[in-house]
Amino acid sequence: MNLDLKGKNAVVCGASQGIGRAIAVELALLGASVTLLARNKNLLEEACQSLSKSAGQKHGILVVDFSNIEDLKNKINEFVKGMQFVHILVNNTGGPKGGAIAEAKAEEFMQAFSNHVLANQLLVQTFLPGMKKAHYGRIINITSLSVKEPIAGLGVSNTIRAAVSAWAKTLAGEVGKFGITVNNVLPGYTLTSRLESLLKSKANSSGKKETEVEAEMTAGIPLGRFATAEEIAAAAAFLAAPASAYITGTNILVDGGRTKAL
Repeated sequence: MNLDLKGKNAVVCGASQGIGRAIAVELALLGASVTLLARNKNLLEEACQSLSKSAGQKHGILVVDFSNIEDLKNKINEFVKGMQFVHILVNNTGGPKGGAIAEAKAEEFMQAFSNHVLANQLLVQTFLPGMKKAHYGRIINITSLSVKEPIAGLGVSNTIRAAVSAWAKTLAGEVGKFGITVNNVLPGYTLTSRLESLLKSKANSSGKKETEVEAEMTAGIPLGRFATAEEIAAAAAFLAAPASAYITGTNILVDGGRTKAL
C-alpha cells in the first residue's frame, strides 16, 4: 500500500490543536511538508516544532482568522506565491456554537457559512491550479456525523455541515479528471477541547457529574468510547495518500459505529 507523501506539500487548517494538529502530525510522518493554519501563533509554533522532519521536509505556519474572509484571502494569496504546488488541503474549522435551530440568528448562519463554505471555496480556488499541474490533489474536509444524522441542539452546525458535504460532492465531480479527489471525514465524539466543553456544559445543565454524562454519551457508541484525535487523523492521512486515488466524493464516518444511517 502506497502511503508515501515525500515531495508533497500539505496545508492543514485548524492545526494548532485537536484533530487538525493530529492530522498535521500524521502527514508529516508520511513525509509531507506541512503548513499549519490557525489564529493562535503560539500554539501553531508549538505544533509545528513537534512535527517529525527528515531530509527534504519543510514545515511552516500561517496565522489566519477564518472569521475574516478578506484577511484569509490576502494571506493565502501571498502564501501561494512562495509555493510551487499545494498537493493536499485539509479543511478543518471549529464548528458553530450549539443551540436550537429555531432560536438561531441569521448572523450565526452567515458567519458559519463564511467560515466553512466560503473559506473552503477560497482555499480550493487558490490551490487548484497547482493541483491540476501536478496531476495530484487531495481535498479533505473534516465535517461531522451530523451530515448523516443531524445532532439535536446543533442547528446551525447541522445546516452548514450538510452544505459543505454538497459542495464537496459537486467539486469531486468536476476535478476528478485532473487526478484530484475530494472527500469528507465525519468524526463522531472525539476527545478534544470542544468535547470537554460539551461535557461540562451538559453536566452543568443537567446537574449530573461529567462521568455520568460521558457514560450516557458513550452508551450509544458500539465501540463504547470516544475517538481520539489520532484516530480521526489516520483516516484523513489515508485519504491524502496515493493509496486512496480511487476514492472520491465520499462521506467517511469515523464514529465508532454510533451513526444509525447507512
